[in-house]
Amino acid sequence: MSKVLRFSLLTDFDVGLFKYGKHFRLYEKLGAHVVRGKGVYFAVWAPNAERVSVIGDFNGWNPESHVLFRREDGSGVWEGLVEEASAGSLYKYHVVSHGGAYRMDKGDPFAFKWEGPPGNASIVWDLSYRWRDEEWMTERYVRNSLKAPISVYEVHLGSWRRATSYVDFGEQLAEYAGEMGFTHVEFLPLMEHVFYGSWGYLTTGYFAPTSRYGSPQDFMKLIDTLHRSGVGVFLDWVPSHFPTDVFGLAYFDGSHLYEYDDPRIRVQPDWSSYMFDYRKGEVVSFLISSALFWLDKYHVDGLRVDAVSSMLYLDYSRREWVQNRYGGKENLEAIDFLRELNKAVYQHYPDVQMVAEESTAWPLVSRPTYVGGLGFGMKWNMGWMHDTLEYFSKDPVYRKYHHNLITFSFWYAFSENYVLPLSHDEVVYGKRSLLSKMPGDWWQKFANLRLLYGYMYSFPGKKLLFMGGEFGMWNEWNHDRALDWELLGYETHRGVQRLVKDLNMVYRNEPALHQLDFDRSGLEVVDFNDIEQSVISYLRRADSSDDVILVVCNFTPVPRHNYRVGVPKPGFWREIINTDATEYGGSGMGNLGGKEAEEEPMHGRNHSLSLTLPPLAAIYLKNTG
Repeated sequence: MSKVLRFSLLTDFDVGLFKYGKHFRLYEKLGAHVVRGKGVYFAVWAPNAERVSVIGDFNGWNPESHVLFRREDGSGVWEGLVEEASAGSLYKYHVVSHGGAYRMDKGDPFAFKWEGPPGNASIVWDLSYRWRDEEWMTERYVRNSLKAPISVYEVHLGSWRRATSYVDFGEQLAEYAGEMGFTHVEFLPLMEHVFYGSWGYLTTGYFAPTSRYGSPQDFMKLIDTLHRSGVGVFLDWVPSHFPTDVFGLAYFDGSHLYEYDDPRIRVQPDWSSYMFDYRKGEVVSFLISSALFWLDKYHVDGLRVDAVSSMLYLDYSRREWVQNRYGGKENLEAIDFLRELNKAVYQHYPDVQMVAEESTAWPLVSRPTYVGGLGFGMKWNMGWMHDTLEYFSKDPVYRKYHHNLITFSFWYAFSENYVLPLSHDEVVYGKRSLLSKMPGDWWQKFANLRLLYGYMYSFPGKKLLFMGGEFGMWNEWNHDRALDWELLGYETHRGVQRLVKDLNMVYRNEPALHQLDFDRSGLEVVDFNDIEQSVISYLRRADSSDDVILVVCNFTPVPRHNYRVGVPKPGFWREIINTDATEYGGSGMGNLGGKEAEEEPMHGRNHSLSLTLPPLAAIYLKNTG
């Protein structure tokens, strides 16, 4: 006989919002919630089930003990109060389909905590926590502004260092990221996932941080620690697909509930996972609630939305696909979902950023929905990344034949609000580490890597660098082992690390390098025509017309002496970055601190500088009057 009491947190208004894809706080209504002095309220959406019961360590996992009540409003929600359950109880839902043909024990889609692998039960949990990041939260609208310097350190938590807990990670990471000058840390997905080798991209728990490193409060403390150290936090988030584990979302109530029912669009071939069915308002409510959950309960500063391209196109990675109602390949429901998602996030949290990983030429990704855009704040510049790494992989002797690879990105640099990503995807699966991609001998590889960073930090757009790249890892990233921190015993690797730190500091301290990252007036080409010598020069500007920095990049190992570059102002131009400096492991060639502009016309300007261009190096010069 059921021991479940009738009880509900859902109102008719909640049910209406849920059904029409407009309920963005479902985590307050569905799932498991401790009701003080009474027990635990359970609520789960399973409209096609014949019966749903709660099983757990409080009833010996007996499916006959606590059968939930089906709401009579047609919502498909099963609910009830279980007096025997409490915070910390392990539980699942025992779902029986119509006719009893399907019986399965399912984890709670709204669980706040899951068992750590190999276990897969949900856990009743209270998310109470006393935050101490008031100063950060008050100021983050400035720190996350599109005009702010945003330099992101991308981290896979389990392989950064072999620490064992969120708390240990927090202290170490806050100190390191802060010292290195990164403004934000971005975590590869930390939502609960069973398969560690998925790096978190096969999400099991959309409302739970992985238990591998501790409790939800431990994860809150990690974010709190980073915030109090002045470092923001972005999370990778995956609303595009989910794994097919029998205890998860797949075939949840004996029907294709969360996923498409049509097999031609249900399966995502790249990951053998299921695509969410964005036609259902309940699924849209579920996903947007997940997004807002992390912003609400965990104080994160933004979400990087994974695999947006796979959502936008019905034919993405598919041989067989289904046209939309107009005969096209665009997934109209997914487009509507993304727009609704971004509107909801920015309405409730206008001081965060939504970032799209979108690898095609889809227009207006980072433009407002009211002008037809998808509504993201920023988009990864995958074109810049591909062209840049292809160019840098060329022997410098042949770079003059591929000059367009290094200049083409400038012409569309302001078509979106771009992030420049040198991410985890570029240093796995045989692609080699960034350092190993570089051509030439040992010295040239390091010089090329330093030049790459000098070029990246001066190019319009926010910055993202995957862990290990900041000190020049030789090996590809391996999620099963920590980074090769022992390399910092060598001066060459410490030199790369010093350069990245200094580039971060210069990028943060010089408005000309970040203030107009998304405005055409922030960039002025000086000369892209020196193809034979593989040299380019350009100016970065701030809101103030007096604030200007000249960047000159020499992509060959041949030093250039008395190289003349036109400048817009007379006076002294101080050399503020030289990637060939000895403290970075370079040869020390340069301009002795700077140059005085001469009244000799060049590049359409009345004044010019006679510079020494170090080999395989970028130099920044700032006009100081």
